[in-house]
Amino acid sequence: MEFSAKQIAAFIQGEIVGDENAKVHTFAKIEEGVPGALSFLANPKYASYIYTTQSSIVLVNKDFQPEQEIKATLIKVDNAYESLAKLMNLYESNKPKKLGVDSLAYVAPTAKLGENVYIGAFAYIGENVIIGDNTQIYPHTYIGDGAKVGDTCVLYSNVSIYHDCRIGNECIIHSGAVIGSDGFGFAPTDEGYDKIPQIGIVILEDKVEIGANTCLDRSTMGATVIHKGVKLDNLIHIAHNVEVGSHTGMAAQVGISGSTKVGEWCMIGGQAGLSGHITIGDKVGIGAQSGIKSSVKDGSQIIGSPAIEIKQWFKASTVFKHLPDMYLEMSKLRKELDELKKQLNN
Repeated sequence: MEFSAKQIAAFIQGEIVGDENAKVHTFAKIEEGVPGALSFLANPKYASYIYTTQSSIVLVNKDFQPEQEIKATLIKVDNAYESLAKLMNLYESNKPKKLGVDSLAYVAPTAKLGENVYIGAFAYIGENVIIGDNTQIYPHTYIGDGAKVGDTCVLYSNVSIYHDCRIGNECIIHSGAVIGSDGFGFAPTDEGYDKIPQIGIVILEDKVEIGANTCLDRSTMGATVIHKGVKLDNLIHIAHNVEVGSHTGMAAQVGISGSTKVGEWCMIGGQAGLSGHITIGDKVGIGAQSGIKSSVKDGSQIIGSPAIEIKQWFKASTVFKHLPDMYLEMSKLRKELDELKKQLNN
């Protein structure tokens, strides 16, 4: 597929500076640009590359002012990064998609498949499963009895969807993810631990993306719920009965303990850990490796373990390296104070 600068500018409502007939057929980073490629400049750190890039078209923000001649055709937009995302989605949507059920896949007789569905080799579709229109299920993926998968979903290889779980429309689940494994529920006894049956399910609403090797536990009762538009990175663990609000994003290795509720539009950094039975408000930012032991109010920005308000943490962190010297100085002052006390008493 090939697109001209004129076509691209019309799609993203941009302003062309240069040759409106310049054409591109691929994407490239600005520092690795080649003829026929489209690049973008959003971070000022990469500004120098715009003068040397071989890319044919470069997206830039409207406030960009060149300091010397640029060979590439520019398209000025309000937000170059967002415009690139729109173009890449357009590019992906025009790629041919696989269709049909591979002869090596197993589909139970009671399963219902929508139109234009792809089921790859060695995939397993259980009894009473419902698969929506235009959904793609790659090889070796397992969908347990009674599960439902919506329209226009992509389930990559080796995804496991346990029985009765619900996947909404336009969801993407990457390889190795497990949706609906048992929650970590055990009752201690004198002889060990008795397993508590986990009879609930997991619900993913529309436009959720789940990273590779991420695990979402089914609830003890009711449902573990991931609301619309949530984006989870690789290697995340969501425990039983957790609820994650719409449009929240989490980086790799986040762990959320059972029955915790996370609000909408939150951003949680890598390796953060959240205790169970707490509530995280809307639009909360949690820094990487933070330990959250209690509920957090809307709009808070916190970091550390135990986590504290982010500005306070940065102020405290500047003091950390001085603590040994401060301790020695304090010890010296204590000795001097003791000597003064003795003199006064005498």
